[in-house]
Amino acid sequence: MARYTDAVCKKCRREGSKLFLKGERCNTAKCALDRRSYAPGQHGKNRVKLSEYGLQLRAKQKTKNYYRVSESQFRKYYEEAFRREGVTSDTLFEQLELRLDNIAYRMGIGASRAESRQLVGYEMLEVNGRKVNIPSYIVKVGDVIKVRDSKKDNKAIVATMEANKLRAVPSWLEVDKEKMEAKVVRKPVREDVDLEVQENLIVELYSKN
Repeated sequence: MARYTDAVCKKCRREGSKLFLKGERCNTAKCALDRRSYAPGQHGKNRVKLSEYGLQLRAKQKTKNYYRVSESQFRKYYEEAFRREGVTSDTLFEQLELRLDNIAYRMGIGASRAESRQLVGYEMLEVNGRKVNIPSYIVKVGDVIKVRDSKKDNKAIVATMEANKLRAVPSWLEVDKEKMEAKVVRKPVREDVDLEVQENLIVELYSKN
């Protein structure tokens, strides 16, 4: 899978909104978007009126970058959402929110989703008492996610949970930060996602293919 190696702040500048790709740094004066609120590149300051396709593409890219998933992963989630009953865009966000790396981030484990993904890969978490190190693992309603007992003293875990103890937790997730565990109490819905994007544009984009 191709790996993005450029500065991630360029993604926020391209979308014109904070995607919190660097965690709390995005809330400080160091935020690249606050310092340069225009798109990257030689012609970034020029205002460009986007076409219908351009708007659809930006909506897809913004969502994909927010959750830090690859193009192939994002398309797979869309195709699965399209096959299921219900509103396609709602099911798409449901799957993205229920990824284990996203839940770790929502719990306060990791300054960013990229860091949360790394910690999941380091076998820091377990689901229902079973060790899971797959960031894309889809958690179900009723599942209990917790930091493994042998990892609760890990410096990276302790530091990130302390730094993120005030991070807002969505209502579909019950988090006990003292025990370093969480429980999925219901399926997430679109209204639970703190991302300003017109999800219908994503559906329109993929429906053309």
